[in-house]
Amino acid sequence: MIYRIDVRSKVHAGSGVSDAAALAAQDSLGASIRQQIAEFGSDVGPISTSRVFFLDTDASAADVLKIAGDLLADLVVESAEVVERSSNHADPAGTSRIEVHLKPGVMDPVADSTEMAIRDMGLNVREVRTGRAFLIHGVVAKPELERIAGRVLANGVVESVHFDRYLPEKFAAGHEYTLKLQHVALRELTDEQLTKLSREGHLFLSLAEMKAIQSYYREQGREPTDIELETLAQTWSEHCVHKTLKSAVDIEVKDVSGKVVGKRHYDNLIKETIFDSTMALMGKGNAPAKNDMGRFCLSVFKDNAGVVAFDDVDAVCFKVETHNHPSAIEPYGGSATGAGGVIRDILGTGLVAKPIANTDVFCVAYPQKEKLPKGVIHPKRILQQVVAGVRDYGNRMGIPTINGAVYFDDRYLGNPLVFCGCVGLLPRNKIEKATQPGDAIVVMGGRTGRDGIHGATFSSAELTDTHADEFSHAVQIGNAITEKKVGDVILTARDRGLFTAVTDCGAGGLSSAVGEMGEKTGADVKLDTVPLKYQGLRYDEIWISEAQERMVLSVPQNKLAELLALAKSEDVEATAIGTFGTPNAELLLSYKGTQVGRISMHFMHNGIPMPRRKAVVVDTPAANDLVAASQVNVASNKVADKLLALLAHPNIASKHWVVRQYDHEVQGGSVIKPFVGPSQVGPSDASVIRPKLDSLKGVVVGCGLVPHIKDPYAMAIASIDEAIRNVVAVGANPKKTAILDNFCWPSVDDEVTMGHLARTCEACRDAALAYGIPFISGKDSLHNQFTNSETGQVLRIPNTLLISAISVIDDVRKCITMDLKKPDSSVFLLSPPKGTGPTDLAALPKVHQALADAIALGYVASCHDVSDGGALTAAAEMCIGSGLGMAVSVPSQGDPSLFAELPGRYLLEISKDRFQHATEFFAKQAVALEAFGRVIAEPKLVISEPTAIAAELSIEQMTAAWRGTLDW
Repeated sequence: MIYRIDVRSKVHAGSGVSDAAALAAQDSLGASIRQQIAEFGSDVGPISTSRVFFLDTDASAADVLKIAGDLLADLVVESAEVVERSSNHADPAGTSRIEVHLKPGVMDPVADSTEMAIRDMGLNVREVRTGRAFLIHGVVAKPELERIAGRVLANGVVESVHFDRYLPEKFAAGHEYTLKLQHVALRELTDEQLTKLSREGHLFLSLAEMKAIQSYYREQGREPTDIELETLAQTWSEHCVHKTLKSAVDIEVKDVSGKVVGKRHYDNLIKETIFDSTMALMGKGNAPAKNDMGRFCLSVFKDNAGVVAFDDVDAVCFKVETHNHPSAIEPYGGSATGAGGVIRDILGTGLVAKPIANTDVFCVAYPQKEKLPKGVIHPKRILQQVVAGVRDYGNRMGIPTINGAVYFDDRYLGNPLVFCGCVGLLPRNKIEKATQPGDAIVVMGGRTGRDGIHGATFSSAELTDTHADEFSHAVQIGNAITEKKVGDVILTARDRGLFTAVTDCGAGGLSSAVGEMGEKTGADVKLDTVPLKYQGLRYDEIWISEAQERMVLSVPQNKLAELLALAKSEDVEATAIGTFGTPNAELLLSYKGTQVGRISMHFMHNGIPMPRRKAVVVDTPAANDLVAASQVNVASNKVADKLLALLAHPNIASKHWVVRQYDHEVQGGSVIKPFVGPSQVGPSDASVIRPKLDSLKGVVVGCGLVPHIKDPYAMAIASIDEAIRNVVAVGANPKKTAILDNFCWPSVDDEVTMGHLARTCEACRDAALAYGIPFISGKDSLHNQFTNSETGQVLRIPNTLLISAISVIDDVRKCITMDLKKPDSSVFLLSPPKGTGPTDLAALPKVHQALADAIALGYVASCHDVSDGGALTAAAEMCIGSGLGMAVSVPSQGDPSLFAELPGRYLLEISKDRFQHATEFFAKQAVALEAFGRVIAEPKLVISEPTAIAAELSIEQMTAAWRGTLDW
């Protein structure tokens, strides 16, 4: 029998009004939902909310009441109502109801935890499902209820909506699958037919790739099975093999008139730019190693994450992933599984690293949108939900989220970007791993379901207004508690030496994880042994599903029993599903004794025909769009008006409403937090943590992102420089710093966009060599654009390069923050020498090293990097963070340099007792140190021209502008 239990807030005694109205008035979630509905243009009455649980159980009515009262509700502040089919389901007159339930087969972590808890009570339950109910006190027409549900409360991809008090007679259930082996007639297809098969079969392979597969099976003398074709599509996807950045590229350089002025060629674009710059810095190329990078970089571009030295015992690793397409369809699940996926990357680095910090960056359209293309979720809902997804996953796993950014641009409307990063601590003697022939293949963690199918190949598709329907199976919902338990188990298993290799079961599911681990040895997998969430999955769905929270381990047979017992003791499911090692290093797949797939591992990993692409680079001055503040256009010429407008701009304004949802204190190692200063409101340039609490050594994390710069070379330099400025501003040394790249691009099918990608790679190479700072990991996400099939309009994202920086510092006590410290201190603008170009790679690195050395010597009291909004905006933020004021002298309030956004610039506070030593030190460096202002006790920013005061702005005014824009 199915029971329904509604859990809602209790009405306080003596309220003096009806129960329903009192309940709505006291329901904080209901008030929040009502406000969100109002923001979307609907005015409705008070809303009372309830959590809904559906129990399929043979337990007695008394036991169900016990479950409701003892487990599901806190009876001090909540009430629990048990509803049976014979109960009255009617709502009070004058109310309207919306209920939102997860669709069958969608991951429901709350239901899973509830099932486990009921069984722990000694009661039997077959299944639990959950939902949310919203009772609006007032009559709302059905079309308006549908609009509210679609805009604010539900995502139709993973949730169903009801407008009555829903109680199903029975749950929909899967049916047992009967094997039906499918072959795909491929060998005789024409080019046109191969192209059609690739698209309609969600393979997203090029014609050349399809023809390579066709040739392979002609040699084999047979047609491929469906699972073999799916395996090749996953393995050869852009997401997994990065074939565009690894392609051969012929570059044609043109001047602004279109005349060809030069040519160059790369056999492998990323290898000969970014990779080779790192090898050179490590002393593995033709050049000697710089800055001891050969000892600092321990593992680069070959594992799930880049690894650098921390101390003599441990290393730190860092990876940043993208989860863009899934977040466009289901932003909460897309971002949550993005966070979960990159945490699994860290767990799968070496022989398991411990996750110690998370990062996130979101790129979305501006929230003020009335009309949206069909198939596009409102950007406000996108942002609210991606924040919630990352928040819930990191907080529930006990990993601090310490750094990130939010960037607004309307070109992200149809294709938002979600970057999720994770830092891990890894013993230096656990960096290397290798699958051994004969090892058992063990899958550990969550069970396999249909969620996530075609996630890897989906990332190679361009989004359209039909993507939510066509790719709903690619959506995943994460379960952070399961991943936390898996992480704890494999960390213990690592220390016991119970496995020889491990990787995460991410994009491509088992096909990618087992395929990668078994590349050298081959693998024999029995698909019918894989634990399933529900009946009815086909053998190919089992193999390619990206269902979350799963790791794959290579376990020696003599360690298998101990590993399985360890997992069971922690209530983590672990199952041996096959063996690594086959006679000819083949992948062998079977289902209940029938072979369903057989592929050469060599062909899987080496058979892909790498493309040769053409690119056009237009040789223009590299930094024309770097000089002026690009964020806002203010009609007024008054400096105060422009400064307040900049502070209020969404790309500059405080992101406190995001940051305060994250736990950045958990694990106890936070040193410099996202907000600093006496009131913890100043925006820190970077964050610092101590991963080992018995050590003063720290890890600094920062990022750089400037997609509004049009020139790709200048954009890359500015992004790298911003990331480096952010970590140096708190005390990092460039000599112990590494960076990561994340390319998010629209389609590169045209030569100009491919040229932008190539030029960005060249800038990354040039900057890495000039700064002496290596790239250690990266990721690309291409095809980020949205096509509205109704209008034919293609909305392409701007070329977006996120640079993440990580640095190791010896003593966190020497770190500094951006808030002003003491009245009468001097404030200076530090920059490259006058006349230096904004992308001058000979001058920029000297500024960062000089500042790092000065901070280490104790010469700098506070520091803030000059970025969005320029120097005056940075000064205002230093005042906001500290509560102290600043007096600034300017040539004129119309001087464009006041708001210029140029690389290599900082504002420094130098106290009186350090003034002489500091100025003498900087005078010996190849940098410019200009007097900018002084710190004052009065809480205001005073901007003076030579003959008059141009503006006086109180900290209260500036804070109101800075904090008021996005207070959602």
